[in-house]
Amino acid sequence: MYGAEIWTLRAVDQKHLEGFEMWCWRKMEKISWNDHVRNEEVLLRVNEQKNILHEIRKRKANWIGHILRRNCLLKQVIEGKINGKMEVTKRRGRRRRKLLDDLKDRRGGSRSHYVEASFWRRLWVCRETEY
Repeated sequence: MYGAEIWTLRAVDQKHLEGFEMWCWRKMEKISWNDHVRNEEVLLRVNEQKNILHEIRKRKANWIGHILRRNCLLKQVIEGKINGKMEVTKRRGRRRRKLLDDLKDRRGGSRSHYVEASFWRRLWVCRETEY
């Protein structure tokens, strides 16, 4: 999961990650695919839940908050505030998902919601250091 903070997860990617997680649990419990053990039963045996996608979303939200609090080039790139000359060509197919689009879909917030939350956190941290 190294670098998972910047991944834009599609439905296919999520399915592969969940499959990998279950494969790891099965390997740790030494359960063969020929044993016909359901995923729910494997999770009960190890006393765990599927949490790889939750962990990625949590790391992504923390990373975005960290970047939005800073004043750097990466923040401008993520917010789309870099002006430049780029040839506009019409691409075929669906529009590419961006990092903030992925977070918005998962949490239900908008881009301004994340910017505002990072602003208030910055004020809160400054207030805590004064005392």
